[in-house]
Amino acid sequence: MFQIGTLRTCWRKFGLDSVRRLSVSSVNHEKIEVFIDDKPVMVEPGTTVLQAAAMVGVEIPRFCYHDRLSVAGNCRMCLVEVEKSVKPVAACAMPVMKGWRIKTNSPMTRKAREGVMEFLLVNHPLDCPICDQGGECDLQDQSMAFGSDRSRFTDNAFSGKRAVEDKNMGPLIKTYMTRCIHCTRCIRFASEVAGVEDLGTTGRGSDMQVGTYVEKMLSSELSGNVIDLCPVGALTSKPYAFTARPWETRKTESVDVMDALGSNIVVTHRTNEVLRIIPKMNEEVNEEWLSDKSRFAYDGLKNQRLTLPMVKDKTGELVPVEWEDALMVAAKALKQANNKVAAVAGGFADAEALIAVKDLVNRLGGEDCCTEEIFPMGGSGTDFRSSYLMNSRIAGVEEADVVLFIGTNPRFEAPIFNARVRKCWIHNDLEVGLIGPKVDLTYDYTHVGEDAKSLEALMTGKHPFAKLMLQAKKPVFVVGSSLLQRSDGQAILDKIRGMAEKLRGAGNAERSWKIVNVLHRVASQVAALDLGYKAGVSAIRENAPNVLVMLGADEGAVTRNDVPNAFVIYVGHHGDRGAEMADVILPGAAYTEKQATYVNTEGRAQQTYPAVSPPGLAREDWKVIRALSEILGETLPYDDLNGIRARMEEVAPHLTRFNAVEEANYVSEAVALADAKAAISSDPFKVNQMELKDFYMTDAISRASKTMAKCVQAVKKQAVAEN
Repeated sequence: MFQIGTLRTCWRKFGLDSVRRLSVSSVNHEKIEVFIDDKPVMVEPGTTVLQAAAMVGVEIPRFCYHDRLSVAGNCRMCLVEVEKSVKPVAACAMPVMKGWRIKTNSPMTRKAREGVMEFLLVNHPLDCPICDQGGECDLQDQSMAFGSDRSRFTDNAFSGKRAVEDKNMGPLIKTYMTRCIHCTRCIRFASEVAGVEDLGTTGRGSDMQVGTYVEKMLSSELSGNVIDLCPVGALTSKPYAFTARPWETRKTESVDVMDALGSNIVVTHRTNEVLRIIPKMNEEVNEEWLSDKSRFAYDGLKNQRLTLPMVKDKTGELVPVEWEDALMVAAKALKQANNKVAAVAGGFADAEALIAVKDLVNRLGGEDCCTEEIFPMGGSGTDFRSSYLMNSRIAGVEEADVVLFIGTNPRFEAPIFNARVRKCWIHNDLEVGLIGPKVDLTYDYTHVGEDAKSLEALMTGKHPFAKLMLQAKKPVFVVGSSLLQRSDGQAILDKIRGMAEKLRGAGNAERSWKIVNVLHRVASQVAALDLGYKAGVSAIRENAPNVLVMLGADEGAVTRNDVPNAFVIYVGHHGDRGAEMADVILPGAAYTEKQATYVNTEGRAQQTYPAVSPPGLAREDWKVIRALSEILGETLPYDDLNGIRARMEEVAPHLTRFNAVEEANYVSEAVALADAKAAISSDPFKVNQMELKDFYMTDAISRASKTMAKCVQAVKKQAVAEN
């Protein structure tokens, strides 16, 4: 326990890189010269042998080492020879010294690696033919590259191979602990990145085991990442088990839409079926991690899908019809709408569909194109992009010295962003404050309060956290979009902006630093606001339309009670709440089935790519709207993807500049906002996702996922067992 506590203190105080180099003097910062296989390289003092080798393109094998985790140095696969050294050294943990000559392919190095590999394989079972890791296994690859062609192990030499009982870590992670080589990557990830202390080791020597101390699920929203980290087949995906081999599948790079972060992903598919989703490296967005909902909810893409056009008959039942018949019924209703046409967009709507729907509604005389998510429209409203973006960017939080969360639980609303904040809390001495209900963020924070009085206490300097904010050079306020759903959301936002402006004037904050940031929850919101949609559906309630077009709107923002006499046209991919109230259903495509544009919470435009075809007669949403406009006689002026993107560029040019974040004018509204007098309710700030069980089923796709349902059941069962 002393060692663990000491290491945690080092993480918090010095950062992981410093933990790796505690034995190295950092007084002299001049670069030193070392030689890797006779290749000279200049490196910073404290650089490890492994890092120095990477600089000259020399790959050193490793199992336990990982760039984003602390150094364990326990697999010994990275042994190299240092000239004049009696024994080989571990490259991952040994800092280089001036003038060292390191040999990564000498007879001593090869013999050491062969010996390590031989010991690793002594107890490793011959499971390759039935192992899900087969074909993408580090142990397979390195045993072929660095192992020997024979083994000294015989059945007579030992009593038999070591066997370990498998652990039950929940519905997502399948365990074969006999294959475990004790690299401890999973333990370090859980403790350092995910912030849960569920995993550890018990026993010593041949009795050592990795697992949970008591039988329980790995209670983290990031648990699936241990599958990617495991270099052998000890931890694999339970939903993906025995499904396919890597060489049988195809891979398509895409973007996740289960939250507003826009994590980069790789969709693995075969025979028009999504089999697996894994993360793709993007340092600016998700690094190399992925949340469990983004990774495992893909089975929801196969359930409750709308595959056929449907029309409500005289008895009130939805019956399948041909595309032409469904479009004719929808067109007839739109022609009879007398310009009273409105639209509401859901969280999965892509920019192409959003612009097509808005163009059609506008051509028919309608003005009310709304989003299900509310955003205050007072003040500058959505006229300035900086009003609704994460202005300091996702990666920009690493430059911050103080972060204040207001009315949000980033652990479940944006798990990857929360992991990045935790990394800064460990490495950079980041100070974190929270206004809202007390939640477990996996790191320490100052709980300022739960209501608007806490904002007042910070503005007047009465709360101790205000002193930290005044001293900060780069403070960050992260405002939850759920907070802005309140009736006094505009007044709260004004108060926050005013507080930021006072901080800029009275504190040490840099003038160019952008303090106020909005953390959205759904993937479509930023693009919709960019294209001129109204945030929230109050306009539809106040001015009930004759025809309402619902673009994947499934969260119940508009109900039949709001539009009792409206003809409802639903365009979407799941038979959820929106489809229940529809008079006509026009089946659309999900994010894995189309090339489409999504804009994340920082304003970064990214593309999804089609991995599979839409099921049945479903079609891409914007193409459905285009076909409907032609039947109406109001043909939209684009026929292909390039055409509609040219139209998007006319309205919002940044939407077609992919993978780049357009700078938004950060408008100062100090005079108007600092003295804002609008009344703010004394009700406590609330967040929708308080606990892990609230995280798994939040939208049409995850609600249709059997895997996510199992996760909810497992969390509830765990809670009962703990109580």
